Amino acid sequence: MLQELLQLDKELFLYLNGLGSPQWDNLFLFISHKFSALPLYIFLLVVSYRKLGLKRTFLLLIAIALLITATDQLSNFFKYGVARLRPCHDPEVEPFMRLVKSYCGGRYGYFSAHAANAFAIAVFFGSLLKSSIKGIGIFLVFWAALVAYSRIYIGVHFPLDILTGAVIGSLFGWLFVKLFIFALRKFSL
Repeated sequence: MLQELLQLDKELFLYLNGLGSPQWDNLFLFISHKFSALPLYIFLLVVSYRKLGLKRTFLLLIAIALLITATDQLSNFFKYGVARLRPCHDPEVEPFMRLVKSYCGGRYGYFSAHAANAFAIAVFFGSLLKSSIKGIGIFLVFWAALVAYSRIYIGVHFPLDILTGAVIGSLFGWLFVKLFIFALRKFSL
């Protein structure tokens, strides 16, 4: 059963990765780059500051730093614990795929830290700012999905890597926004 699922994952990867074309490569490389969302992060920080004030925004920055650290390190733990090869290191897949990046990245890819971090941020800020900006949650989830898909597009993650990262990131985003709200109430901030 597991082998069949992994084989389907490889086939889906090859299909999705094969949809790419050179005219879109630079866009997806940009989307996949960790600093491409910096303007979005600054916007979210400014909106949060206006809603929360200085003390609460400082606590928010601590919560976000802990959130990203948690999802990132859990991803690393799984990558080395599960030891599933990235598509660009998998001898069954590598000859048939498009590697858009100039390098493949680490040997293992389960699960995607990019997907986990993007969905964690999307759920956290989508929940926190839903009363301030109509539709922010939908926009942020769309953005996170685009970041996650970019990892398949450029050839460094299988769809299951992305799906697992999205689910774990969403759970952590939800948990951390609850903890953040609890801390605001607990410390009367």
